[in-house]
Amino acid sequence: MNLEKLRQSGAGRLVKVPQGYWAFVPNPLPPTIDFSPQLVNALSEADRALGALEGMGRTLPNPTLLVMPYARREAVLSSRIEGTQASLSDLFLFEAAKLQSKDSDVKEVANYVRAMNHGLKRLHDLPLSLRLVREMHAKLLEGVRGQEQTPGEFRRSQTGSAPRELHLIRLSTCRHRPRNCALS
Repeated sequence: MNLEKLRQSGAGRLVKVPQGYWAFVPNPLPPTIDFSPQLVNALSEADRALGALEGMGRTLPNPTLLVMPYARREAVLSSRIEGTQASLSDLFLFEAAKLQSKDSDVKEVANYVRAMNHGLKRLHDLPLSLRLVREMHAKLLEGVRGQEQTPGEFRRSQTGSAPRELHLIRLSTCRHRPRNCALS
């Protein structure tokens, strides 16, 4: 954690908690926005560009083909927070082979993609809701590390992320940890 960068952030402040580590406390939402003429012009230009993109997207026979590589890249990058060691190439090979892989990291990333696809399909029937998030979480944990926990449920205790090889995770070793938690 780069303390100096966080100190300079306008998005919040650093506080030292009683357990001795630093926590970043974000500013309350929503922030106050100054709608200067420059900002209004930038927003107008962005809105125009989004309209043009939407128009082009309607001409594509299958816009999913354009979006899904980015979704897979996001799956790889987001899964790394949990300590997975799978690359985009690993994911493509796993999906192309359509075989059961012994590599649990690739399965986790593939589940991320499955969960996202499930969520996008369910948005036709459900609003973005806690129910939908729980359904996606259940898909995410299907057949991988954590499946014995509570798939499709929200945590009831605090957590942090640390190197995967640690059997007993102590919050003092975590890269990301919640504010107001006691060290174990």
